[in-house]
Amino acid sequence: MSAAEDLARLHGRAFAGQGRGWRADEFADLLASPLTCLCAGPHGFALSRVIADEAELLTLATDPNHRRQGVAAALLAAVEGDVAARGAARHFLEVAADNTAARALYARAGYVPTGQRAGYYARIDGARVDALLMEKALHG
Repeated sequence: MSAAEDLARLHGRAFAGQGRGWRADEFADLLASPLTCLCAGPHGFALSRVIADEAELLTLATDPNHRRQGVAAALLAAVEGDVAARGAARHFLEVAADNTAARALYARAGYVPTGQRAGYYARIDGARVDALLMEKALHG
């Protein structure tokens, strides 16, 4: 089993019922890029991309059996440290408006809303959900 396959399997579990999980080939492409930063643990992972002095959180996935145990917060802090070490001064992300747990996590971590993409996410039932754009200034 490859790292990309492991990530795809966990991503599928983490986002079950919310839409399509990312495929192994998509993760393989991201992992092959020197711009990508992966912080992974046994129960989740965070994946960001750094370009110049900005970073974007591509995805943060936690095994559903290990939620509410600080896994996501630790992974988010780790990836923030890594992207800051690579020169990023700001970290951006988008989160589904209906993902209240993730929105609370990001707010606690210091992310502030900066915009919205109407109907950005498609759910399995065909519903469309807005994406909330958030940003955090990183310090060193």
